[in-house]
Amino acid sequence: MPKSEKNDVELMRRWTLTPDATMGSSVRAKGILQEVQARLPAISKKAISLEGVDLVLAMPTDERSAFNAAVSVVTQTLDDAPFLPVIPREIQDILGMKTSERHRWLADGRLPSAGTRTVRLAGRARQITFHVFEPSVVDELLNRGAVDEWRVEDAEARAEKRNATYLARPSKKSKRSKKADNGTGDPASGLPGWEDFDADGLLR
Repeated sequence: MPKSEKNDVELMRRWTLTPDATMGSSVRAKGILQEVQARLPAISKKAISLEGVDLVLAMPTDERSAFNAAVSVVTQTLDDAPFLPVIPREIQDILGMKTSERHRWLADGRLPSAGTRTVRLAGRARQITFHVFEPSVVDELLNRGAVDEWRVEDAEARAEKRNATYLARPSKKSKRSKKADNGTGDPASGLPGWEDFDADGLLR
């Protein structure tokens, strides 16, 4: 068989990502793929792909040693997958939250951080630092519907704040009374003898 034909025959291995690993998130599944690629040598990075919830490794038959090494890396990474820290875009997809909500709940302590991670953006010199989250904590928040609870709490807090602001604002009636007390409501009220004149009802 010609060598060019041999290279067309591929070694292939497929792994199905478990719900424990993905938490039902396609974003988390892609994150696991990226973790696998980060652990693979450069020659094998493009040989692994994501098809639905399956990781597929495909390499030419003449790269059997590299294929076997890659199989070991993928298998070990998938064993670790359920315990890999959850990054921001993943937790937003898993829990169905907005970026602004993640920042707010992280700041007030309702969303507990498992620490930070610093990475360099591909092709750039700049680094970014972000919070990561424990998979077990994320799973617990998902199961008890924490996001819905927090949204209700936030709505109630906003309503209380609006009510407090409204109650603290002087009413139009009190403003008028204050204006009258200061004598600014009726220029004649400051004249001598005006009170007796008014009491007689001569202007009614």
